[in-house]
This record gives sequence, structure tokens and C-alpha cells, in this order.
Amino acid sequence: MLEYLVLYQSESGNTKKIAATIFSHLPGTSKDLIDITTDKTIPEARVYFIGFCVHCGSCSMVVSDFLGALSGKQIALFGTCGMGSSPEYYSSIEHSASVWIESDNEYLGAFICQGKMPQKVRRKYESIRTAENAPRIRLCLQNFDEALTHPDSLDLEHAKVFVQKILKKIQADDTL
Repeated sequence: MLEYLVLYQSESGNTKKIAATIFSHLPGTSKDLIDITTDKTIPEARVYFIGFCVHCGSCSMVVSDFLGALSGKQIALFGTCGMGSSPEYYSSIEHSASVWIESDNEYLGAFICQGKMPQKVRRKYESIRTAENAPRIRLCLQNFDEALTHPDSLDLEHAKVFVQKILKKIQADDTL
């Protein structure tokens, strides 16, 4: 059994980038980094870092099914979403995804950050703009443009700090 397993689902590369950062800051060699959609057998681990790209405010069914199947593990979540600068939204994403974790696991926390979106999202916003919704669409386009640089170096630094926080929590649990 591995000490750490970093699993992720990434569509545009955002979550994969965060997963790689998390993986690189985990100690030792008893660890692996795997795309959850792989055909490869997923090994068992003591601590899971599970990442996802956000759709409709939560994780995909692939991720929720995997979370629901875990038992007796320590689990940390991470994700990327198009919306930025919204701690309330990030908190709601965390809640929506963490509900899939069974109670016999130890939930360690989550890290959510902004990620760039596909150009088709911008085209959709532009195509639905009307006189009535123009102010709201302008904000959506502004958010889209801001997301183009994410995850950025500050997001990666925050991911590193998240790993350090989780490792301290695990170490404190181990000494009890």
C-alpha cells in the first residue's frame, strides 16, 4: 500500500497542473500520481489527494463514485473552477464534493482555485448576450478573461501550502 496517492480528473490541464504540484511536495517515494480516468489499476493508499475540475458546482460522477467507494482512508480534495475570487463558491464546491466521502474516512480538507476555461465558454457568453443581461454577461466575460492565466504561480504556491497543512494534520493525528 502506498503512503500517498494523488488522483485527478482534468479536462483542460488545470487540475493536472495542481495535481503535479501537490505530488511534488509530498515526502518520500511511497506515492503515485494517476489520472482517475485511466485504465490502469489504481493502487490502495493511506492518504488520498483527489482532484477534479468543477462542473455545476461539484465533482463528476467518476470522482464521486470513487470517493464513495473509499473506506478507512484519509482524504483531501482539490479542484479547479472557472470562477475566481469567490470563497463562498469555493466553500460550496468543497461541501458538494465532500458529501460523497463516507463517514469512516477522515476528511482532511480541500483546496480550490481558479482555472482557465475553454474558448467555447466565452463564445457561449457572447452568443447569449442581450440588452437585458449585458451587465451580467460583461462580468462573466471579465471573469473568463481573468481565468486565462490560472492556475498561476500564486495558485501553485497555495497548493504547496495546502499540502504542508495536510501533512501537519496527518502528523498530529499520528501522534495521538
